[in-house]
Amino acid sequence: MKNEVKTDRSGYLFDNKALLALIIPLIIEQLLAVLVGMADSIMIASVGEAAVSGVSLVDQIMVLLINLFGALATGGAVVAGQYLGQKNQKQACRAATQLVWFITVSAVVITVIVYACKFFILHGVFGRIEQDVMGHANTYLMIVTASIPFMALYNGGAAIFRAMGNSKVSMQVSIVMNIINVAGNALLIYGFHRGTEGVAIPTLVSRMVAAVLIIALLVNQTRTLHIEKTLRYRPDWRLVKKILSIGIPNGLENSMFQLGKILVLSLVSTFGTYAIAANAVSNAVALFQILPGMAMTLAATTVIARCVGAGDYEQVRYYNKKLIMITHICMVVTVGAIFLILPFILKAYHLSDLTAGVTKQILYFHGISAILIWPVSFILPATFRASGDAKACMYISILSMWIFRIIFSYILGKYMGLGVFGIWVAMVIDWIFRVICFAIRYFRGSWKKKAIV
Repeated sequence: MKNEVKTDRSGYLFDNKALLALIIPLIIEQLLAVLVGMADSIMIASVGEAAVSGVSLVDQIMVLLINLFGALATGGAVVAGQYLGQKNQKQACRAATQLVWFITVSAVVITVIVYACKFFILHGVFGRIEQDVMGHANTYLMIVTASIPFMALYNGGAAIFRAMGNSKVSMQVSIVMNIINVAGNALLIYGFHRGTEGVAIPTLVSRMVAAVLIIALLVNQTRTLHIEKTLRYRPDWRLVKKILSIGIPNGLENSMFQLGKILVLSLVSTFGTYAIAANAVSNAVALFQILPGMAMTLAATTVIARCVGAGDYEQVRYYNKKLIMITHICMVVTVGAIFLILPFILKAYHLSDLTAGVTKQILYFHGISAILIWPVSFILPATFRASGDAKACMYISILSMWIFRIIFSYILGKYMGLGVFGIWVAMVIDWIFRVICFAIRYFRGSWKKKAIV
């Protein structure tokens, strides 16, 4: 382990050019994903606020699953990245193959479970919602659930490309996927007047195409990381265990995080349809505000895992600090841009005056808080996970989520009368607690002993 402080950084794994080559495609990919999400909600808004609410409720379930598969993919990326840091390409490729197979099998099982639990999801999880909102939610859920295995495959494949420092390929596949999605939405909603189906069907088709493309590219044996050309799955439980040592804690953390949001949705629904719509639009726009941060957490996984594999924690500290500073700067730009165009965004959603007013209040509060607090709250745990210290992140995040995000949502939103705005205040309190806990752990340094390869 190399702990000495270095002044000559010419031998570091990622120079500025390599970092830019990694980060810029990630930002573009995240931007496309968020733009498509916003385009979906704007187009479905032409059907009515009930449709916006119904789709947004189901999207919370889909985001839960996306986060779950993203966590498994992160586990594979960390293992492969640490092997690459050791210059062990053979084991890195074996880890990539195990990830693709395991994530696919898991996704098929989850798809069956979602269909089997449809009634409970619609009537139990979402609470008491209006009948027209329920109808839109049912239609959207039935179609989009079929895309779960393809969504998982794309996430796994994209993570492998990022692990080798090649985020350009996943960006290119994302562009194709999103073009299909947006064009399909426009055609089916405005051309064939299919309503909620017009948003769901292109989502399914685009994810199918993305999965096929990413896997076809990964079987190219000339790539630094590639997967085996075989239809037979031979589990390597030693590698699977390493992947799951990151994937399970990260998956539980992400799933609990999203579950908390879903549970809070039942509270939002008690405030009325206007609150559901304001929360849905705020969620869509707020993603733009934290977009650079989402890209940077993916970059941190690649960079830090490689440094940990090489046993160089001076580089880990250097890149962690650098990525956090870049995130702060980028978020000033994105949040400022959102503030400038916010009146036009709200107008595009055709919201009532009450809904627009609440949405504006939420987004100003979230944007300022994101600039000040978000980077440390989320980049540091990405550093820990890439170092193999996923369990500590899970414990801290779940504790913070239950105490602050959920309990405080009820205290501030319901009992103190802040309504849906109180739920967003509770979320920022959660961020602050995370910053305190993660900063203490970072400076204590116990995470440096958690490398998994």
